[in-house]
Amino acid sequence: MTEERLIISRKTNNKFFLMIAIGVVLLIVGIILSALGGGAEHHEAAAGHGDAAAAAAHEPVSWTKRLFMNLWLNNVYFTGIALIGVFFVTFQYVAYAGWSVLIKRIPEALGYFLPVGGILMLITFLFGNHDIFHWTHEYLYDINDPRYDPIIAGKSGYLNFWFFLIRMIVYFALWIFFFNWLRKNSIDEDLHGGTSYYHKSIRISAMFLVVFGITSSTSAWDWVLSIDTHWFSTMFGWYVFASWFIAGLAAITLTVIILKQNGYLRLVNSNHLHDLGKFVFAFSIFWTYIWFSQFLLYWYANIPEEVIYYIERLGGNNGHYTWIFFTNLIINFAFPFLVLMTRDAKRQMIMLKIVTIAILIGHWLDFYLMMMPGTLRTEAGFGLIELGTALAFLGLFLFIFARGLSKASLVPVNHPFLEESVHHHV
Repeated sequence: MTEERLIISRKTNNKFFLMIAIGVVLLIVGIILSALGGGAEHHEAAAGHGDAAAAAAHEPVSWTKRLFMNLWLNNVYFTGIALIGVFFVTFQYVAYAGWSVLIKRIPEALGYFLPVGGILMLITFLFGNHDIFHWTHEYLYDINDPRYDPIIAGKSGYLNFWFFLIRMIVYFALWIFFFNWLRKNSIDEDLHGGTSYYHKSIRISAMFLVVFGITSSTSAWDWVLSIDTHWFSTMFGWYVFASWFIAGLAAITLTVIILKQNGYLRLVNSNHLHDLGKFVFAFSIFWTYIWFSQFLLYWYANIPEEVIYYIERLGGNNGHYTWIFFTNLIINFAFPFLVLMTRDAKRQMIMLKIVTIAILIGHWLDFYLMMMPGTLRTEAGFGLIELGTALAFLGLFLFIFARGLSKASLVPVNHPFLEESVHHHV
């Protein structure tokens, strides 16, 4: 089987750099306008609210807070997609799957963003921890301070600066270690052949899945759930995983389509697209199932300190997030469910392309909805800061991903299941 090499033209690279440059310019303009206009500086007085949570809810929102929240949002989102790339490869190995061999190099290359995501996230946390996480303020733990918060103080064993930082470093260290190990093994298999690399990859994958099972939940608690420190959900790890997973599947599927449209992946056919379409369809429903299950538990119990999370996103904050709440459901559930319901739709590149782009935007919105109400309250919006940060991150992610794809053959030439993938039929 002949190998296929992705050649990235200077024109394509320039598009990525332009995307980053435009993003940075928009971000700078957004920051200047926000700082000059003081648009985000006004805040309501916390009169009549005695507890620390209410005080936190009315902290002034500066442009720095908005900037750090956008950096954090995009870090978590794109890191999740990169991590799902590694996860996809590993569960395919453990399942002894043959169909996905021809597209294996795409999720594999997603992992190249992990070191960059790790560095950016570390820097964002070190400089912006007070802006992102209310629990990082020392006064919350001082019993003599009027702002003392017994609930947050009770969580100090887990939620404290140094333990949080150590956990973050450990997550990325483990993920990057397993990614590099798997990738090296995959490249060695191309060079030397034989089945030993395949069996070794299965063992590496099994170990990674144990690590992923734990860290995907704990990182979700750390990076997203702890923003709303008073609130908790036993399903939250699953919820963030579901959002990450469907976004990752959409990224893989969209990349396969774009490469195919540009003359690559010649052996990939409508049967492979059908399987990817089934994954996207199924896990859109899975995400909705988790979303609804979590929502139903809080709605049914109707306990004030628990339903506050949904009130803030539905009718609270002057209805600021209501439209996003429903848009989230339409884009991430109704749209893919209705469009990809038929067999034919899952086999057509144009249908899959539209749905996967919608899903990638939709799940960015999902993370936006998870993070912004707990920090920016009614000051969150979709201005130049949001657009600039998202565009710069997208450009950087695509540049790293494309470089990763070009480092090895797009066809894993010595994979023992390659023939099965070539003749795959559903």
